[in-house]
Amino acid sequence: MACKVLVVCGSPVMASPELLCQLAGECDHVVAVDRGLDALLGAGLGCDVYVGDADTVSDEGRALVDAASDFEVERHDPYKDYTDLALALDSVRRRWPGAEVVATCATGGRPDMALSVLGLLASYADAPVWIEEDEVTARILHQDETWTIEGAESKNFSIIAISPNTKVSECGLEWELDHSPLGLLAGTGISNVVRSTAKIKVHAGTAIAYLYK
Repeated sequence: MACKVLVVCGSPVMASPELLCQLAGECDHVVAVDRGLDALLGAGLGCDVYVGDADTVSDEGRALVDAASDFEVERHDPYKDYTDLALALDSVRRRWPGAEVVATCATGGRPDMALSVLGLLASYADAPVWIEEDEVTARILHQDETWTIEGAESKNFSIIAISPNTKVSECGLEWELDHSPLGLLAGTGISNVVRSTAKIKVHAGTAIAYLYK
């Protein structure tokens, strides 16, 4: 049976301790990505696996990584060809094949890193991928994947194509789409409003859908 893995990324904009505790309680395993370990420690939480080069984690976190007594450590040289998140997702694939991924502490900080994070999460097509932050829940949707949203009336919703030739349908929103093409990173699906139980489906390509809390 597939499991759910919380991946706590290394954004300098950390999720609240309350959200981290909630997400950790809903997931089967926790992976800390470099500075993501500090976010977990601030919430009084630990992890199952640490992945990173320890270049942004605090001295307290680095001491725990060096001790490697409370969790498994995949330590990498800073002069590497891949980001810490790319290596963490590879670790998830190896350890828990087919696992659903919930990423947090993922979208703040440098815009180039934030774009890279979205690209890496979109490339993880093994199972559903969620992004959970204090202000928003997002879902990466690949071809033929759907997201049903309940109990979110009047909440803001957006969907953005992150691959060429993306086509989507959405109902239960103020403005609905039916097998409609979305241009790559275009604004067609921005700033919609949920009116009832909403269903989003991607027929082709890949999109990221955002539901604001």
